[in-house]
Amino acid sequence: MKTNRSNIMMKRMRNTIVALFLCVFSTHTASAQCTFKNTAFKGGEFLSYNLYYNWKFVWVKAGTASMYTVQSHYKGKDAFRASLTTRGNDKVDEMFVLRDTLLCYSTLDMAPLYFRKGAREGSRYTVDEVWYNYKNGGVALTQRRMYKDGTSKTINNFREDCVYDMLNIFLRARSFNPEGWQKGHVVNIPIADGNSIDPAQLRYRGKSTVKADNNKKYRCLELSYMEKEDGKYKEIVRFYVTDDDNHIPIRLDMFLRFGSAKAFLTNMRGNRNPVNCLVK
Repeated sequence: MKTNRSNIMMKRMRNTIVALFLCVFSTHTASAQCTFKNTAFKGGEFLSYNLYYNWKFVWVKAGTASMYTVQSHYKGKDAFRASLTTRGNDKVDEMFVLRDTLLCYSTLDMAPLYFRKGAREGSRYTVDEVWYNYKNGGVALTQRRMYKDGTSKTINNFREDCVYDMLNIFLRARSFNPEGWQKGHVVNIPIADGNSIDPAQLRYRGKSTVKADNNKKYRCLELSYMEKEDGKYKEIVRFYVTDDDNHIPIRLDMFLRFGSAKAFLTNMRGNRNPVNCLVK
């Protein structure tokens, strides 16, 4: 029973880290091409994090996460490529194997092009892929989930609104300007994976000061990520992003079924804008 609970907790932690780490300042746009001006990052940006979870009332380091963004090409055209990896450490591996690799491409003006997630959760391994094709005033999505035994399932969807995945929403959303938001402000987010498009919400909670694992303090915007369960939105993660033009996630607080987890920034480099939210 303890092992099963550990597996469920680590799976939920991985999902929330990825989803919420990547859903910063999302906004719903009815543009057919789903484009947006990038003001937050440039090629060569690297972010790294320490992951912790609460095990038997003790905070234990669970592993690390890192994200790297470069300017590249997709089908012969200029594009951004972003990759995210999460890794559990040896101590966590005794209870649950945590190995995720995510990849996405977007146009230089933030329209999603492709998404891939390879996730190893204990003995389970799946690969999700999403392809985007903008036509007929909307976006056609091809979504595929492949399983460890080699089988797969592919579905097709068409939406007149913009749809994102875990990584592309991060790239697009970091350039959003939250000025004018009041506490309680809610933004709806459609998120696609290999077999579904699910509703989520982002709720603004104001500003706070956060100390990262690099021993620096940052003035941050505080937000909650909400998922719909049994017809109601439930807070899954409360997270904190820099109150500057970079909008870099500094800390995540995750509310899990069997405990809680946290992620803290350890390093950032290659950021596009000055970090002017440091607190002395």
